[in-house]
Amino acid sequence: MSKEQAIIKLIPAFREYGYEGATLSLLSKASSLGKASLYHHFPGGKSEMAAAVFEYVGSCFSDVVLKSLQGENKPEAKIQAMCKSLQDFYNDGKNSCFLAIMSFGEADKLFHERVKAKLQQIIETLAQVLIDAKIEPEIAQKRSQDAIGTIQGALILVRILDDTEPFNRVIKSLPEKLLG
Repeated sequence: MSKEQAIIKLIPAFREYGYEGATLSLLSKASSLGKASLYHHFPGGKSEMAAAVFEYVGSCFSDVVLKSLQGENKPEAKIQAMCKSLQDFYNDGKNSCFLAIMSFGEADKLFHERVKAKLQQIIETLAQVLIDAKIEPEIAQKRSQDAIGTIQGALILVRILDDTEPFNRVIKSLPEKLLG
């Protein structure tokens, strides 16, 4: 199994159990690799596994969601494309946000600056689209932050209520909230 294949298999374990709950035994089971094979791919242990998963998920987010906010399309079309991308990326809200998972407990101590940088990149990318839509920069920044907070809240509701409706409702309302 390649390192990338192992990373892909580790994602659900970190999403389900968080950093602290994802023991080496769980990670070994999730990846179908023995502990020795895991250490072969990730000599730094669990923190290296989590870092690799973080980078992989972050790269996928950039390729799927942030890419939809780039290019020559009008801001309204970019926001619509982003909303569709968010639904796909988060599987209608069934997938937890990896930034959130890595922002508490021991993971926060290890990955705080990486999580912060990724979050700032997301906010800035979205804010730039709003600025391109002739929204004042300060308002664009606030709307971008509010959108991220609303999406995160909806992801929590989906997980707790076992109902994707809150996430889908938030995604549907995002273009109006962002663009006014």
